[in-house]
Amino acid sequence: MEEKIRLQKYLAEAGVASRRKCEEYILQGRVKVNNEIVTELGSKITPNKDIVYFDNKKIENDEKLVYILLNKPIGYVTTTKDQFNRDTVLNLVKVKQRIVPVGRLDMYTSGALLLSNDGNFIYKVTHPKHEIDKTYTVTVIGIITPEEIKILSNGVKIDSYVTKPAKVKILKIDKEADISRIEITIHEGKNRQVRKMCEAIGKKVKALHRSKIGNITVKDIKIGEWRYLTNKEINYMCQ
Repeated sequence: MEEKIRLQKYLAEAGVASRRKCEEYILQGRVKVNNEIVTELGSKITPNKDIVYFDNKKIENDEKLVYILLNKPIGYVTTTKDQFNRDTVLNLVKVKQRIVPVGRLDMYTSGALLLSNDGNFIYKVTHPKHEIDKTYTVTVIGIITPEEIKILSNGVKIDSYVTKPAKVKILKIDKEADISRIEITIHEGKNRQVRKMCEAIGKKVKALHRSKIGNITVKDIKIGEWRYLTNKEINYMCQ
């Protein structure tokens, strides 16, 4: 008898989203098994027998798993489809597999963005418990001080929480242009976190670029271009 697996696991392995997100989709009634809506998280299926649909589209989990690193330009939204018909990152990455962004970068932030169709990979990269570092190059208006660097490093209050300690260093100070360039490394993923951290010390962000995810960098990829991750990089992200 063929082994049954949990529905959310099947969806995640098919690249729909992370397992946790797939659970939300099931609860929302967006998943069908053999044309019947399923909303129970404990539901199991037989992969080669049952037919699974997400948003009325048949899901296949026998596609080749792909892992992509994009150097995202400014002006693209990090989503699969935008309600305002803005350009999405999927306009830049054309592959036959159904991929999704791994995490987010806001429209006005450039840099390293992963895309994949491997739900388990997406989960490991995005879940806070894995604490994967993200490194940003930030240009702020004004001259930043060592005291302000220390405040950012120790954690600042933004919205209703205090950020965890970060690695922060000064890269360049241009007194004539009245700007400072700093590097911030965090492992949290709060919405617009780096911008809000800088605002908390009275500095407005002029430019923001994510240079690295973990030790994977986009320094050799032109803005708007992408490449597949190496097996070594995939294993590193999943360790």
